[in-house]
Amino acid sequence: MEFSDFGKKLTSRSGILLLMDDLGKPLPPGVKPYPLGGGNPARIDKVEKVYREEMEKILSSGEAFENILSHYDAPQGRMSFARAIASYFSKNFNWPVKIENVAISNGSQSAMFYLFNLFSGSFGDKKKTILFPLMPEYVGYADQGIETNTFVSVPSKCEYFDDHSFKYTLDQDAVREYLTNHEEVGAICVTRPTNPSGNVLTDKEIKFLSDIAKEFNVPLIIDNAYGLPFPNIVFTDDATPIWNENIILSMSLSKIGLPSLRTGIILARPEVVEALSNINAIAALASGSMGQALAEDLINSGKLVDMANSYVKPFYDNKRKNIINYINEYFEGTKYHYHRIEGSIFCFLYLPDLKISSIEFYKKLKERGVITVPGEYFFFGSEEQKAGKPYPHSHYDKCLRINYSAPDDIVIEGIKIIAELYKAWS
Repeated sequence: MEFSDFGKKLTSRSGILLLMDDLGKPLPPGVKPYPLGGGNPARIDKVEKVYREEMEKILSSGEAFENILSHYDAPQGRMSFARAIASYFSKNFNWPVKIENVAISNGSQSAMFYLFNLFSGSFGDKKKTILFPLMPEYVGYADQGIETNTFVSVPSKCEYFDDHSFKYTLDQDAVREYLTNHEEVGAICVTRPTNPSGNVLTDKEIKFLSDIAKEFNVPLIIDNAYGLPFPNIVFTDDATPIWNENIILSMSLSKIGLPSLRTGIILARPEVVEALSNINAIAALASGSMGQALAEDLINSGKLVDMANSYVKPFYDNKRKNIINYINEYFEGTKYHYHRIEGSIFCFLYLPDLKISSIEFYKKLKERGVITVPGEYFFFGSEEQKAGKPYPHSHYDKCLRINYSAPDDIVIEGIKIIAELYKAWS
């Protein structure tokens, strides 16, 4: 059976497919698993209790439950939920958001797929690209372009600190130079907080990107899955929510406790919302209703954001402090650096003395039961890679992404084993 070019591209052995496939393979017999690799959020009892109460309210409200199950929502989303989102941001941030500015998707990942292919690929006799100005970036993006070679990137700058931490920053001169010399860029995209590094672009950096996107007449897409105001897995003071009509802001209910219900939220110009709705109608008919129904009253009452501030943020703040302590304890005597965990549920560990690639190191860790994500998957979009060469960044094959949301005993043992094997392979 032969697939189309589109089919071949999306079914090829891409980074995300290899990763998800390998994560699902069984460990050697008798090896205890230490799952620090995926992006699944932690279960938080107080958050789950709130959702249980909301579900009980729905179940006790006449035929509300049956109506949610038995009716498609509009391709744009559940209108009452979209109205709640618009009202919340209009009232609390004074943004000019109306229901026409809100689209709901089956998770933010599918919305990003739609957006990337709206703004990149063939435009008549031209071809446009998506620029990622702060590489490394989310592995789930790397293969989402329907056409080949539509993603381009600028390597980040890096600042090191005395406490073994470092921070990625925008190379603003390089971003400007790239846009000046490449009129084919159709949109700019960042995650904030950044997956994999836990970086949070500062308000000043976001203003730079917003201004330069407007200057070059392209939209700025911000993936806010871990960000403000919900789920608020942000630990720096230099970050506030931002939206304007040149920004496409993507949000999600996944990291605030509803990952399986696949509910993505997009704020954008009405013409972008209409385009996303039309694509959703063709690709999926409509988005799933249950996540929207569970969260609607929580949005209207402000309880969803209260839950983010009171339960979600403190939970992960404690977790990130713990993993930093574990790393500093077990890696003592080695050369190591971790990205400052300013947000998200990840720690990005840079191991400069590693004698093998992080992919090979990942395989050796897996033999011991420790599942992480090798750094190579998060570097994409370079001219060098098109020529079969490594990505031009010193961190390219020396990093691991660690999800620190697991129970503490799992994280401690996992970090111990990573440190032990690093010492053996340095």
